[in-house]
Parts: sequence; C-alpha cells; structure tokens
Amino acid sequence: MYGALGGPRLLLRRLREVMAEPVSPQARLDKIVVHIAANMVAEVCSVYILRADGRLELYATEGLNRDAVHRTTMRASEGLIGLIAETAEPLALADAQTHPAFSYRPETGEEIYSSFLGVPILRGGNTLGVLDIQNRARRVYTDEEIEALQTTAMLLAEMIASGELHSLAVEPGADIALGRPRSLKGMALADGVGLGHVVLHEPRIVVKQLIAEDVKQELERLDKAIAEMRDGLDALIERGALEPGEHRDVLETFRMVAHDRGWLRRLREAVASGLTAEAAVERVQSDARARLQRHPEPSMRERLHDLDDLANRLLHQLTGQSYVAAHEELPANAIVVARAMGPAALLEYDRSKLRGLVLEDVGGGSHVAIVARALGVAAVGDVANILDFVEPGDPIIVDGLSGDVHVRPPPDVEHAYAEKARLRAKRLEQYHKLRDVPSVTRDGVEIELHMNAGLLVDMRHLDETGARSVGLFRTELQFMLASRFPKTGEQEQLYRAALDISGGRTITFRTLDIGSDKVLPYMTQVEEENPALGWRAIRIGLDRPGLLRTQLRGLLRAGSGRELRVMFPMIASLEEFEAAKAILARELVQLERHGRAPPADLKVGVMLEVPSLLFEIEHLCEAADFVSVGSNDLLQYFYAVDRDNKRVASRFDPLSLPFLRALKRVADAARASSTPLTLCGEIGGRPLEALALLAIGYRSLSMSAASIGPVKAMAIATDLRLARSFVQNKLDDRSSGHDLREALTQFAEDHGVPV
Repeated sequence: MYGALGGPRLLLRRLREVMAEPVSPQARLDKIVVHIAANMVAEVCSVYILRADGRLELYATEGLNRDAVHRTTMRASEGLIGLIAETAEPLALADAQTHPAFSYRPETGEEIYSSFLGVPILRGGNTLGVLDIQNRARRVYTDEEIEALQTTAMLLAEMIASGELHSLAVEPGADIALGRPRSLKGMALADGVGLGHVVLHEPRIVVKQLIAEDVKQELERLDKAIAEMRDGLDALIERGALEPGEHRDVLETFRMVAHDRGWLRRLREAVASGLTAEAAVERVQSDARARLQRHPEPSMRERLHDLDDLANRLLHQLTGQSYVAAHEELPANAIVVARAMGPAALLEYDRSKLRGLVLEDVGGGSHVAIVARALGVAAVGDVANILDFVEPGDPIIVDGLSGDVHVRPPPDVEHAYAEKARLRAKRLEQYHKLRDVPSVTRDGVEIELHMNAGLLVDMRHLDETGARSVGLFRTELQFMLASRFPKTGEQEQLYRAALDISGGRTITFRTLDIGSDKVLPYMTQVEEENPALGWRAIRIGLDRPGLLRTQLRGLLRAGSGRELRVMFPMIASLEEFEAAKAILARELVQLERHGRAPPADLKVGVMLEVPSLLFEIEHLCEAADFVSVGSNDLLQYFYAVDRDNKRVASRFDPLSLPFLRALKRVADAARASSTPLTLCGEIGGRPLEALALLAIGYRSLSMSAASIGPVKAMAIATDLRLARSFVQNKLDDRSSGHDLREALTQFAEDHGVPV
C-alpha cells in the first residue's frame, strides 16, 4: 500500500531532510512519525524508546493521544510493544486486540485501531526501542511493508545512537538505555588503572547510505565483495600466511560461513528490497545478533562471534577501509577494545597514547597480558559482550587489578578512579625511590629480586627497577609474534640484543615453551583431550630435536664469550633433563668445530613445574647448575586444577599448607646441595605470597617489573627470623587449618609489613 506514495526510498529521503532541519529533538521526532504514517498509509505511527530502567517509553506518536507522550511506559515484556522488544522480532496482526499479549492503555486512545505492525529498533542486535503503525480497518500487512518499516527503524537507530534524544528524558532515572553508564566485570590481565576513550581495534563501518539508487548495481557490488573476501580467506589458509593470533581453524570457520547459502540468500534479499550492499550487511547481521543473543543454546550464541567477524570483514571489503584501527589517529588516552587480539597487534599501537586494553574473549589473552605488562598498560579480559556496549570515543575506565570496566562512568566513579590513579602514581614514585636501596631484610638477609621478560621492550625495566638480572626470559614470545618459524640468525639477533641491553646482568633464557594454550599460528595444532598435560615444551623439543637444536644454536652464538644461562621447561624426569643437556652438548661441539667461541660461562638449569620432580629433587639438584620453580604450572599440576578453568581455578590457594610444604622441600634440597634456586611464578610477585616464600627458605624471586617495588618494600620491612618462626609453626601444626593466608595477613599487619 505504501508504494502508491513513493515507497521507502522517498520516505528515507524525506526523513534525511527532517534529520538535517534546525529544530528541537522532540519536534524532529514528531515530524518523523508524521512522515512515516503518511508514507505507510497508516492512521497511527508511534516510537517507543527503551530506557535505562528497562521500561519502554512513548516518545512520539501520530494518531494516538499526544498527551500520552512521555507518560505512557511499560515493561520490556509487557504488551505487544514489550513483546517485540523482548523477542527482537517484527509482529504483524490484523486484529491486535485479540492477541494474548495485547495490553490496553486508555490514555493513548488506541482502542479504535485493529491492525498493528511493529518492528524492533535494533543496533548491533541490541533493542533500542520499537516502531509501530496501526490502522482502524483489519488488514494484513505485506512482507514488503514489514521490510519498509524495518528499513525505517534503521534510521531511527542512528538517531538514538547519536545521543540527540537524551535531553528528552523527563523523569530521574529515565535516561535512554543506549548511552547509559555500565559497569562490567572481567578477568584481570595486567595491573594498572586506565582512564580514557574507546578505540575499537577493528573499527566499525558507519553505514550512511541506506537506500540503493540502483539495486542491480548493489547486487553486483555485494557479489564482488563476497567473492573477494572468499578468495582472501582461501589464500590465507592455503599459504598459511596467517596474522599473529589468527589460527587456521578460525579461518576455516569463516570460510564455511562465507559459503553458507542461508546467509547469502538473506543478504541478497535485503539488497533486493532496496538497501545498499553495506546497509544489507548491517541489517542481516543486526537481525542475526538479535536472534542468537536470545537463543537458549550456548553453541548458537558462540556462533555469533563468527558471524560478527565475517560481517565486519565484508563491510571492510565493500568500503575499502582498513580492518584495524589507524594507529596514528589514536586519541591521547586510548583504551583499545577488541574481541580478541594477538600480542603483535598490541605492540603496533603508540605506547605514549595507549592507556588500557579490554578484551571480550581471553583466548590468547595470557600472551597479550604479557605484552600489556611489559608496556605498563592496564588490561582486562573475558568481558562478556563488551563490543555491544561501547561506541568509539566513549569514556571508559579499566581497572587491571580488580577486573572492573566502567563504560561512560558517572562523575563520582570517574572522580574516584582519578584519585585512585593519582594514589597509584604516588606509590609507584615511592617504589622508584627504592630502586637503589639494597634488598635486605631487617635482620640482614639479602633477597635477590629478578625480572621476568620476553621482549626487548621489557629490557628497559632492568634499569628502572634495579632488578638484579632477568630471572626468566620467555623465548616463545618471539615465535608467537612471527608469521613463520624464526631462523637461527633471527633468534641469535634477538638473544644478542637482549644480552647487550642487559649491561652485563645475567639473563636466564627458557627454551621454547609452546603447546597447551601457546599455539604458534604457523604450526599445525595437535588436537588433544588435555593439552596442558600433552605435547608441549621440552616434549616437543625432544620429539622434534631440529626445533630445539635451532634455538640452542642461536643462544650459543649470541652468548659467545659471555655468561649464558639456559633453562629447560616442563621437565618431568631426570632422564628428560639429561637428554636435553645432551642435545645442547652436541650443539656446543658444533659451535667450536665451526670456529666460534663458546660462552665464557655456560650454566644449564631446569624449570621445576611437574610434581614428579619433587621425588627426585636431590638428584636433580646434583645434575643441574640451577633450579627455577615455575609455580604457576606446579600449582595446577599439584592440585590437578586447570588454571584457565574459571570454575576451579580459584579453588586452591598457593598459600595452602600442603603446597608450601612441597615448595619448602625444594628449598631445603637446594640449600643442602648449594644449588642456586629461584622461584619465577606469579606468586613471587605478590608481597603476601612472597613473604611466605622468604619464610620457607627462598632467597631469589623473579617477577614482572611492576612487582619488584612492592616486593622489595615488603622484604626490607620484614624481620625474617620472626616470619620464619611464624610460618614454620603453622607448617608443623597439623590442626592449624589448610590455608595460611588469613593468619599471615594478620602477622604482616601486626609487624608493619606492607603486603
């Protein structure tokens, strides 16, 4: 019926003209509903907006009682309007009053109208409101009319998203839902507080032209972009030239969806209805998001990410815009928000402008977290649906300690975090003043504090923190950032540069620790039931000695003429350690055979992560030049707890007495054999846990650069004789409970030890 008056194309043009008029927001909205009613040959057209309190409010109407505007409200599940908002599906009825969801509102005067057509106002799959038309006569609305009203709703979504209607809220707490403050919870990845503005790692395409001038041409543009996107995915998969953090199985899923006939049919139908190719992609994806977000099956909701990524790729293909943010255009205080990100991508951002990172999926987040810590950037991961709640430029706060993320924070929250950031900066300045203060306890015991690293950017922190050395250099990060396996020369270059920067301080290089959650994008991923207990680290090195030999060759060449420390990870038996040392010995012979000088002092150690070594610790200490305890993995293997499984990861405390007894057994054996011992897990960088470690005999800890100041402050305030006696009594007393945390916290408070 609407076609007699010009169809959706003419309506959209008229609405665009109204949007440009210099009138008040309410006057603009009033004009819009008049134009829609006239074009759709409807006696009523109304717009309901979803408020922050979850209620739908009548914002404008043509045909109903105008006095009901801003007075009529309903729950998001109440009446026909609430049903549409809840289901995010269009609803067309010839006799609305017979529908079980119909809710009569006498103040609107709608009792004289029979037929009803309503559509959700969607943006990114989220319901912003409802647009409806009504007629007195009973009639069946056509698919064409439903399409037209849905297209019109897209324009209203733009208007709501612009923030123009916020001034129309008449009641306290009745703000529009879109744009309201949100507090979200995630997983803390890197300590720090970041206040800034949202920058999307994969910028959204803003579709400005909704209506096609030439439908045939738009169909051709769509088909061409789909074909080019498919070809690009095929080339990436076939060549294996994957971006860092982008794995083959992900791209295979993209390729499968890109050939999905249902998805392609819906895109073409949307273009055939009169939309541009870009508007069709946005419309189809918004509808898909609305459906899948509400789907009861988790597997279907997970598919949403694949569809989002594919739609985003297609929009970038259509517009020719870059798929990642233009780093040179970063605001001064950028908080990067992404679904997932590889560590290489984070390194591309301007550190002087980057203040924080928020990830929807943790995925490779542990690797990104390492880079974020190295850069000193607050990071939070596992923030559900964060991309649904932010717009580019939104104010945002990231708390990398608590895992809290505040989007569009109210003034009181912003003020509180600004004060928190100021106090943090003051504490950091106090820690910096401790840089040259000897790390010696009150009773004269020297504590060695070392730094963990993995990138050259980490190495600058050696001087900043006064760390004694690099106690753990994660060599796998170079492999994870590369698009192919680094050659011997490339590895040698990195190790040599690190040794040069260290200024004579030792670096303990851990050989390649891949497998489990650390998957190289250019290596075929081995499917395992339990990858954390599977083919990883030294097991790969011993089974594929060519990989290990290449790395050891690079290390030996870089360490020529100087002190070199090499450590093998994930050793489960003395035999494995001896086998790894034998490969190193052969490479050393080859080095000298080719006329190269060997390291002046070569030390070979083992990373103790597997509990089996606890039962041959004395023999291990005799065979190794040094031992480093990898407490992160040791704890999860000790208690059979997957540290990446949120259901059980927090169930066992590293300050549990059984675990401390196991750690003490290692410390006692190392001391008895005079074997240098260091602990380089996360607990070594937490003051309270570090206090317990000092009390059971550890005198060397390696940690992130940011942790050195707090741990040193704890150490120099501690009387170790008192701490040792207190903890030993707890270990000896079998009736003292399972956990030391509460008692040790009280001990620290009583003795003025900052933890």
